[in-house]
Amino acid sequence: MNDQNWNSLLREQIAWHWTNHLRPRLDGLTDDEYLWEPTPGCWNVRPRGTGTAPVRAGSGAMTIDFAFPEPDPAPVTTIAWRLGHVIVGVLAVRNAAHFGRAPTDYQSFEYAATAAGALAQLDTEYARWLAGVESLGGSGLARPCGQAEGPYAERPLAALVLHINRELIHHLSEVCLLRDLYPHTHRSTRQEAS
Repeated sequence: MNDQNWNSLLREQIAWHWTNHLRPRLDGLTDDEYLWEPTPGCWNVRPRGTGTAPVRAGSGAMTIDFAFPEPDPAPVTTIAWRLGHVIVGVLAVRNAAHFGRAPTDYQSFEYAATAAGALAQLDTEYARWLAGVESLGGSGLARPCGQAEGPYAERPLAALVLHINRELIHHLSEVCLLRDLYPHTHRSTRQEAS
């Protein structure tokens, strides 16, 4: 098998999940679902000045909750928080480090206030990531990740691509589960109020 086939296989792995499972499950996401806190003390994306987490990151009207070090156990995170993590920490930071995107991080990113805004950000960063991986060809997958990946600097970019594929499948499946829980939780509440 030639090197270019490995590039196609890596892209096809995530593209299949994205097209057939992950992205369709996000269609119709409402703002209520996006910001829904399934337990008390959730980490979320909140209007600036309203969060209580030790770290409230973001450059715009919304901030994302964090703490360093992360508490044990970590708070439950909302759909908005998980999408923010995928958009910024999984995709945008890597797109900036490897594929020419403007630099960004959790502190400088402008988080979406709405589900539609977050999904547009997700689609943009995912498309940029997939095109960037394709641009690597086969030989680019073998080159080291570089300093942007810290202790993994000497690992090949193929290892990073596999890691990002896992992260996307993992975190977006969590979002799908929260979407599954949302109508059941709200149905129970409505029935108790009747």
